[in-house]
Amino acid sequence: MRRLGIAVPLALLSAGLLTSALVAPGAQAAPAAHGLGAHGPGGPPKHATAVGTGGAVTSVDADASRIGLQVLKDGGNAVDAAVATAAALGVTEPFSSGIGGGGYFVYYDADMGEVHTIDGRETAPAAMPHDAFINPETGKPYGFSPARVTSGVSVGVPGTLATWQRALEQWGTRSLARSLAPAARLARHGFVVDPTFHGQVVQNKRRFKAFVPTRALYLPHGHAPAVGSTFRNPDLADTYRLLMRRGTAPLYHGALADEVVRSVRRPPTTRSTTLPVPRGFLVRRDLARYRALDQQPTHSDYRGLDVYGMAPSSSGGSTVGEALEILERHDLSALPRAEALHYYLEASALAFADRSAYVGDPAFVDVPLDDLLSDDYAAERDCTIDPAHASEKPVAAGDVTSYDGVCPATRGAGHRAPDTENVETTNLTVADRWGNVVEYTLTIEQTGGSGIVVPGRGFLLNNELTDFSPVYDEDDPNRIEPLKRPRSSMSPTIVLREGTPFLAVGSPGGSTIITTVLQVLVDRIDFGMTLPQAVAAPRATQRNTPQDLAEPAFVKRYGDALGALGHDVVTYDDVFTGTHEIGAATGIEFGPDGLLTVAAEPRRRGGGSATVVHPQG
Repeated sequence: MRRLGIAVPLALLSAGLLTSALVAPGAQAAPAAHGLGAHGPGGPPKHATAVGTGGAVTSVDADASRIGLQVLKDGGNAVDAAVATAAALGVTEPFSSGIGGGGYFVYYDADMGEVHTIDGRETAPAAMPHDAFINPETGKPYGFSPARVTSGVSVGVPGTLATWQRALEQWGTRSLARSLAPAARLARHGFVVDPTFHGQVVQNKRRFKAFVPTRALYLPHGHAPAVGSTFRNPDLADTYRLLMRRGTAPLYHGALADEVVRSVRRPPTTRSTTLPVPRGFLVRRDLARYRALDQQPTHSDYRGLDVYGMAPSSSGGSTVGEALEILERHDLSALPRAEALHYYLEASALAFADRSAYVGDPAFVDVPLDDLLSDDYAAERDCTIDPAHASEKPVAAGDVTSYDGVCPATRGAGHRAPDTENVETTNLTVADRWGNVVEYTLTIEQTGGSGIVVPGRGFLLNNELTDFSPVYDEDDPNRIEPLKRPRSSMSPTIVLREGTPFLAVGSPGGSTIITTVLQVLVDRIDFGMTLPQAVAAPRATQRNTPQDLAEPAFVKRYGDALGALGHDVVTYDDVFTGTHEIGAATGIEFGPDGLLTVAAEPRRRGGGSATVVHPQG
């Protein structure tokens, strides 16, 4: 590949010595380290940026970041802190994460100089039929919301707890019990409700009212917890204490497994609900056979950097990687911004076309990963991009069985697979003083998951199986199969420069996760933004759709210029949250002499919390 120099000296960016004059047009300048903070009434302050040394934690929540940071200060490593932070997010971000869900864990081992990953994705029950999402009364798929998302049939075997245990066993220095203890205390003593938490309950009010334990926990007296009030979850505290005493056994082999199964097969619905709530197929043996899988990461090189991500069952590493392979053929830093963004959008569409055609759970699908990430294949895909005009979308997938890097005769039209991934997930980034790094994305899928709180246990079950294609098709790599992991877009990414960490970044956002991570990398590496600026910059997402969906600030800044290139740029409107926001990224950049630049969102999803052990200045 051609290797182009990074647009701005890394040392200057890491040290924060560049002025806002270098912010790309349309980018929002991030607050300075420990400068402007955001917090709910009475809640802990949030800082979107921190710079310093000794280790760092960044997440969407101040309580969770604080807990992870304390682990680092007490001598724990990045894995210990990541698990403690994730457990705390299960308390304060329960509608996006928790032990009822799954995720993907990417780890850089400083001693070995290697990147490792864990696939903790949920799995379908052994009895899951191909027509699980077909309404037997109509012969047609259940509507996505509320029938599929608010159901037992959508619940996959949770993988989060197994992921925590596997990560700690391999790379941690603390036990699961010690890692869960701070989150158990947080659940017991409570935290201050912020507008995001309150709003997510209001948004889910009809669904939460459908289940007796969910209504009791999140809608006491029929109302969402008030902003500024203290929310406690003693049932979750007790569940964490049980896991502290007995490890993962209760969830995968014991009484807690029985309670999860019962909740899925006979959802604890209220008498008043009018929601259909289809029952699920989970049995106890499904939980007993679950394993979090050690996996080789995906690898791409981009501008001389090594980019590592998640392999299938996630599509994140392959799709981000393929888009980068295509983009490397263009000196984006030398182009007018609209032209560079044109390539970003077109490469995204091509990579998404191939994602739909080829990527699924590798235990069931022969995923051509080497082909998707190869130089010759990227060159051939790049040939289909017209520098002067946007392609008609959806574009066709490429042919991984026959390519030689030579431009094909025609561009071809394609079709787009249905997108059922919801936006609510959460992400955290951790680094320790020894140079170890964790990038971890975890989820329960829909905001509020299935809506089912396990009675007496205080946590929500996922609705991750809605990520399967709803209608069975033998040619679809994401078709429903028993024991299969649905395709995901989670894209936790670690970038190395000459063998050592340079960037770690990830985001929530359903299938927009892929484009969020890709755009942050392009903004930072090609456009010369600092990492905080790249995280804050307005976003656009192109997922092989006729329109380019974008945040309002992006539309205002680039809509007309991209329109002149044939793009139809329209404002992104999430039908579930009612927001125009894309993603909610976290990241860390690694500079000289151990200097860390830690970034969280300054505004999206209420703003995130970037922390560092030894702040600079």
